[in-house]
Amino acid sequence: MANFYTDNDDIQFLFKHIDLGKLAQIIEENFKFAKQFDYAPADAEGAAQNYDMVLQSLGQLSAEFIDVRAEDVDKQGNTLNEDGSVSYAKGIAESLEQLTKADVMGFTLPHRFGGLNFPNLIYSIAIEIVSRADASLMNIFGLQGIAETINAFASEEIKEKYLHDFSAGKVTGAMVLTEPDAGSDLQAVKLRAFQDDKGNWYLHGVKRFITNGCGEVLLVLARSEPDRAGGLGLSLFVCDRGSTVHIRRLEEKLGIHGSPTCEIFFDNSPCQIIGERQRGLVTYVMSLMNGARIGIAAQSMGIAEATYRVARDYAASRKQFAVAIEKLPAVRDMLIDMKISIEAGRALLYETSQVVDMEVGYAKQLESDPPQDKGQAKQLKNDSRKHKRYAAMLTPMSKYYCSEMSNTVAYDSIQVLGGSGYMQDYPCERHARDARITTIYEGTSQLQVVAAVRGVRGGSAEKYIAELAQQDYDPKLKDLLEKLTEGTEQLKKSIAFIKEQGNEYMDLYGRALVDIAISLINGYLFCGQASTKVDMQVAIDMEGSQTDNITISMKERKTMIARRYIEKNVPKIAALVESICAGDKSTFTDYEALIGPVPTE
Repeated sequence: MANFYTDNDDIQFLFKHIDLGKLAQIIEENFKFAKQFDYAPADAEGAAQNYDMVLQSLGQLSAEFIDVRAEDVDKQGNTLNEDGSVSYAKGIAESLEQLTKADVMGFTLPHRFGGLNFPNLIYSIAIEIVSRADASLMNIFGLQGIAETINAFASEEIKEKYLHDFSAGKVTGAMVLTEPDAGSDLQAVKLRAFQDDKGNWYLHGVKRFITNGCGEVLLVLARSEPDRAGGLGLSLFVCDRGSTVHIRRLEEKLGIHGSPTCEIFFDNSPCQIIGERQRGLVTYVMSLMNGARIGIAAQSMGIAEATYRVARDYAASRKQFAVAIEKLPAVRDMLIDMKISIEAGRALLYETSQVVDMEVGYAKQLESDPPQDKGQAKQLKNDSRKHKRYAAMLTPMSKYYCSEMSNTVAYDSIQVLGGSGYMQDYPCERHARDARITTIYEGTSQLQVVAAVRGVRGGSAEKYIAELAQQDYDPKLKDLLEKLTEGTEQLKKSIAFIKEQGNEYMDLYGRALVDIAISLINGYLFCGQASTKVDMQVAIDMEGSQTDNITISMKERKTMIARRYIEKNVPKIAALVESICAGDKSTFTDYEALIGPVPTE
């Protein structure tokens, strides 16, 4: 039977390569929940078995049910009914029903609310698998961060009201943030939140570009302090979809047609405040968006994997000039780069997800069960702060890299298929349309760079890379590790130069700086994979071979990948460093002359 989890050798390898036992111990709080809930794991082995079992089930559902409906979903889209309700595409509604039956709609919610209490890492794998089948479905399945935000910041009364229904799949949600005049600049949000004489809260105003805005539970960012501008005037509210919440229109979009994007009018809609006033943007929405950004990175991975497989299959079977086109050097090189960039994105995403899990776990332990020993308590605080800094840097890095990579792979997939790729006979054009949004929503690539470069300039990248460099690696990788060390010195040189030039220059060359850091981080992650103790074999097709049963170890294959990735990045890093240190400021000094006048017609 088809299965999008078990047919992916890289996911299978990483599942075994990553220390899931350590993650499970933190998330399950030393497995204390096994005493309260029959289905909670009692040890690391039981937790890993649970993760594997759920992912296998989800992989089969994605391959055999969701994927086969994706084309029709794309063509059908959603319908805004006369009564203001929204009907999903038939395939989306059917897939949501199956996901609910599979008990995966409360992936990271605690056991006490009927959730699986799985780590973010496993959720990222799940999102990738679902997105490979239908990227638009992920925009509903992947909005479980709304329930996470309620769990993290809301009162116990609000948690009890909503979270059981989220886990049971009875409700879906929406992040209601964007407005017609407040896109990326959420500090400019104007939607009004006000109280009546009895202290009840209400919402009034318009929100736009709201993914799954027709969901039953809406998390709304609104201005609760009318005389206070900026982010400190905003609070976060939870609102039920009801008679005062009106869907005014559905957006006509380039892609992800199965995901309804709504314009919403709140007509004095009753709501409840989440947490404290004035912390809506600074604390709660930033937490919500960081989780969403990891979700978009995982969605990007699923799209890239799906479209790469179309190109790989086509290149192996399509003959031109009497040979399969994958024999042509230009096509072969393109396919290799597509494959390695996907595995680089997956390495970065899964590493980021682990760091986030550690950050959440340490923070929870400090709050609920801090060590009595002063030395241990101090160490836990240091670990918590460190992982918070790393997560703040790696999250935008992952969203930026994976989404840009997904677009490149989708573009190249069409190129491999040539004219056929441009036609709707193959899903490449749908994947390309779906991929395009990933660099835009939940913060554009440019904004991700702005967020990530602060960590690079501020020393987090240097410290993180230093930790990676201190790990144990296979001695055979010595020459590659030396190249990474040289690259790290070049990164330091670039940072020093940028600091001398000021913040405006840093924003101008931030992308180059972040690209260098990502190349080094991924280089070390690949070296770690190439030093693995996982005994796993992968099948390969050897040119000229007389048998179909040739295999190599994953360790050997990852060594090849690490070598190609690092060696190809050496000249790229050098070029980026040269560009940064050249000091070209013509973007500032010569903008008007270079760009010319604004077109009048």
